[in-house]
Amino acid sequence: MKEYIAKRFQHRSAGLTLDTEALHRYNDVIDLSIGDTDFTTDRRIIDAAYHDACNGYTHYGDPKGDPELIEAIRQAWKEDFQQDISADEVLVTTSSCMGMSQTLLSILNPGDEVIVFGPYFADYKNQIILAGGTLVEVETYEEQMYRPDEAAVRKAITPRTRAMIVNTPTNPTGAAYDRETLQMLANIAQEKDLLVLADEIYTRYLYDGEFVPMRTLPGMADRTVTLNSFSKNFMMTGWRIGYIIAHPDLISVFKHVNDALTYSAPAISQRAAIKALSIRDAIADEYISKYRARVYKVAEAIEDISYLTIFKPRGTFYAFPGISKTGMDDKTFCNYLLEKAHIMVSPGCVFGKAGNGHFRIACTTSEEKITEAMERLKKLEKDF
Repeated sequence: MKEYIAKRFQHRSAGLTLDTEALHRYNDVIDLSIGDTDFTTDRRIIDAAYHDACNGYTHYGDPKGDPELIEAIRQAWKEDFQQDISADEVLVTTSSCMGMSQTLLSILNPGDEVIVFGPYFADYKNQIILAGGTLVEVETYEEQMYRPDEAAVRKAITPRTRAMIVNTPTNPTGAAYDRETLQMLANIAQEKDLLVLADEIYTRYLYDGEFVPMRTLPGMADRTVTLNSFSKNFMMTGWRIGYIIAHPDLISVFKHVNDALTYSAPAISQRAAIKALSIRDAIADEYISKYRARVYKVAEAIEDISYLTIFKPRGTFYAFPGISKTGMDDKTFCNYLLEKAHIMVSPGCVFGKAGNGHFRIACTTSEEKITEAMERLKKLEKDF
């Protein structure tokens, strides 16, 4: 059937997948591979959504988004980042993954290039290919705190460059860009007339320093497409709800694409999102603080494991240890880890060239299981 598959997908990368067979092969596997929050959505959000469903919010809604949710997004943005946005600058989406795909489908012509800083979220590649574009990876490195080098960014730009994706705090490394780094990227975007697609879904997972939205930097509001989601910030991965903030001219095109793909985001999920925004600080205090403790616990444990290296994460719920001392490539090491210690993690190579020689830990399980996983890793020292 290969002849029926579009050429751009005949050699597609596997991306992130869960090895369900391995989960059944051993009865004590500790799964640290998938970035799905392990907390059930807060009961206050569930109850509010249930109440609204019972009151009729089970139908198609405004394709642009529930007006109450758009207003809540506007108000939260104003309160959190001291920047006004209009209703015409907001589009509600069925997740930030869909939002990124809609954006790329809207802005790319065949062969256009998008700069992405590796290691990068694995789905970016397929999203860019789906839109007919080409991913151009600018590698970043552990010893530079995974911050992009200005010379490398400038060297990657060609006449076909259309945009750059800026993800901070960053999946998979847990790095976060400071204001100076963001301003450097903003200066390049303005100088080269590029759009910045700001993937900011871990907005509330910054543990060290201030979170600076790209669109709040001078001159960047009109050339930034901000993508956000309720999945991670509010433990709502299964609700599939997110939003885009961008110039009204861009939003109108994104909506056109959205109409063809989903028409409107789920009404019940949008009602849940309204409640989530109203208690966002309480959610961060109750849940996200626990991820901070887990991430730091993992980083401290790995610092004491002789065959691994670690950059201490500044955000997200990921850690990205290096394995160069083992002499293995990352896929071999991850298989070894599964067979010897019954720990499932993600090989770094799925996150771009810069991910080679690393693996990703998602701290999305209980502290007890994380403690056990770190003890199993420590016991493997004798093998190296």
